[in-house]
Amino acid sequence: MRRSNFALRVPPTLLAEARKAAESEGVALNQLITLALAEKVSAMRTEEYFEERARRADPAKVSRILSRVGKGNPPIEGDELPLEFAARKVKKKK
Repeated sequence: MRRSNFALRVPPTLLAEARKAAESEGVALNQLITLALAEKVSAMRTEEYFEERARRADPAKVSRILSRVGKGNPPIEGDELPLEFAARKVKKKK
């Protein structure tokens, strides 16, 4: 893998905290920064992936599937659908 150098301007307080974190993890500061950047990029790509999947979702189909699961089990906190999902128009099949 080819490596590049990049001058990074970091506020002194953040740099001090990063150095402490790297030391406590037993890694070089460069490795800590590289890992943190990789984790952030991965999280952003994952979020984009699921947003795209949600755009392609069929709310009517999801509702039909959800209506079949959990029969006899009352909903618990956290089971509710996001407001944006409920706001989408759901067409019922006849």
